[in-house]
Amino acid sequence: MFDLTGKAALVTGGNGGIGLGMAKGLAQAGAAIAVAGRDAKKNADAVAQLKAAGAKAVAVKVDLRDEKACRAMADDAAAQLGRLDILVNNAGINIRKQPQEYSLAEWREVLDTNLTSAFVCSQAAYPEMMKAGRGKVINIGSMMSIFGASFTTPYAASKGGIVQMTRALACAWARDKIQVNAVLPGWIDTALTRGARKDVAGLHERVLARTPAGRWGQPKDLSGIAVFLCSPASDFVTGTAIPVDGGYSALG
Repeated sequence: MFDLTGKAALVTGGNGGIGLGMAKGLAQAGAAIAVAGRDAKKNADAVAQLKAAGAKAVAVKVDLRDEKACRAMADDAAAQLGRLDILVNNAGINIRKQPQEYSLAEWREVLDTNLTSAFVCSQAAYPEMMKAGRGKVINIGSMMSIFGASFTTPYAASKGGIVQMTRALACAWARDKIQVNAVLPGWIDTALTRGARKDVAGLHERVLARTPAGRWGQPKDLSGIAVFLCSPASDFVTGTAIPVDGGYSALG
């Protein structure tokens, strides 16, 4: 039910943090992995980790803010792996400021990286999934898809958009046997959130106090949900947005 042997997955931002945690879970379940990101060295390091664990893995260097590059990435991944069954739209950035302090260029950079690229990558992967006869798409949202925060205006807008885009794609592609779901990570210990802890006084303590699990999440905590949403076990699950947050959002 959870076997991904013979499947091929493309993970954007798969060279670290949540993306690499998901990639490792998919690889452990048998999938071949294409790691996509801007940093060639980080890509190579991630591929080395996956190969060391026995997985087939390749790297694709890409700037996801470039539409043509996104489309070429999907073609490259399919060519290297022989097919494309799974897309994880994980790549994302954040710029932490108060709303009145953002430039329009910064707003666009966050939206283009987090939301527009996910749409373009989904479009690009669709023909390959149709060739395969089915497919799975995971879009990475955030707690900011649910809650607001003063220092995340464009990030929150992008992650709220991820959830609504997920629902629309799920409705459009269900008859094509392509399931599209969103995962909403809570506070996970990554480079992105380590930056937030430096910028936002008291964030670490507030997260621990609010999270029923009593700890920050780790990238490996996203492995299981990735396997579930990419496996036959979730063939009747589509259009959902699933928090993986140690109970953070359950407190309302």
